[in-house]
Amino acid sequence: MASHESELRGTVSIVGVAEAGLGEVGPGITALQIAGEASLAALQDAGLTPRDVDAVFCHSAFFSFPAIRLSEYLGISPRFTDTTAMGGSSFVSHLRHAVAAINAGMCTTALVAYGSNQRSLAGRLTRSSIDAGPSYELPFGPRMPVAGYALAAARHMHEFGTTREHLAEIVLAARQWAQLHPDAFARDDLTREEILSARMISTPLSKADCCLVTDGAGAVVVTSTERARTLRHGPVPVLSVAEATRHMAISSAPDLVTTAAVESGARAFELAGLRPDDVDVVELYDAFSINTLLFLEDLGFCAKGEGGDFVSGGRIAPGGELAVNTNGGGLSYTHPGMYGIFLLIEAVHQLRGSAGARQVADAHVALVHGNGGVLSSQVTALLGDLTTL
Repeated sequence: MASHESELRGTVSIVGVAEAGLGEVGPGITALQIAGEASLAALQDAGLTPRDVDAVFCHSAFFSFPAIRLSEYLGISPRFTDTTAMGGSSFVSHLRHAVAAINAGMCTTALVAYGSNQRSLAGRLTRSSIDAGPSYELPFGPRMPVAGYALAAARHMHEFGTTREHLAEIVLAARQWAQLHPDAFARDDLTREEILSARMISTPLSKADCCLVTDGAGAVVVTSTERARTLRHGPVPVLSVAEATRHMAISSAPDLVTTAAVESGARAFELAGLRPDDVDVVELYDAFSINTLLFLEDLGFCAKGEGGDFVSGGRIAPGGELAVNTNGGGLSYTHPGMYGIFLLIEAVHQLRGSAGARQVADAHVALVHGNGGVLSSQVTALLGDLTTL
């Protein structure tokens, strides 16, 4: 059993991934149903069955006791369950916990799953604050979470001269990637002019800068790399996962333009023995366009304040210098309330070489970065193929 976190590098691998219910499932279909559908498909992808699973990791705002309920639904009696709830980053965090549990001998095969039917239930955001928020935010009636991200975007513009045109580059790149994915929710042509003229939601973020509102479910199956070598697709090794947080409420953030991804990213790279230059594919939690810019800076792909110039000129679009959010991200692919598990799924497809028209050539290392709350929870994972072991 490994005694230090760095010794966990590559000991556990992802062996199965699947999605279900993307887009709009319609009335009468529950979040639990599509989470179960994705779970069974991910197990089939791995060449396994529910009988092989002895750990279930699940978080959802759309059914209670999620890990227990999903286990019951699938007929699993796990010896390890985890419902850690940190918003959209939860599932990348679950991956870290699964690596630790498998190495500790507490389980052998873990299922990580999520399901949401938010679009079919309501279809639009309402005026609210995450968990109602602290009293000193409520009197201002913020429309959360968009108002929190807009605050960060406005500050970045003030400090560094970032423009809405820079953010439009991010939105446009996401759409261009989505147009290469047959299952993407938003695949219509989109121009820079349409992005810049979109209805303002929370200045300076317009409708085009905000993520989709969709249904959807995803699942990931994890086991030891040794065992993974005998399964259907072979291993996608987990090279490292690291977590960090600095605040919950955006009004308590110590710095509006620098997130805790600085810490989670640095630790993840150190544990994996890698640098940003080693990464072939970058999957970032883009609930809002400003996220992509902040995380590219905080994770070391460019210096703080240089994100606007970095994303310009199609650099992160198909055919650009750095492949970012290759399925179209939360901006154009899917965003069923929490997006973190879909980051892992897309990274696995890229590392397997199964991404079709959007496949990045010679992809050996993928960075996945999950975000929860209002830039609150940051979790960074580095995945590889067998050449990285």
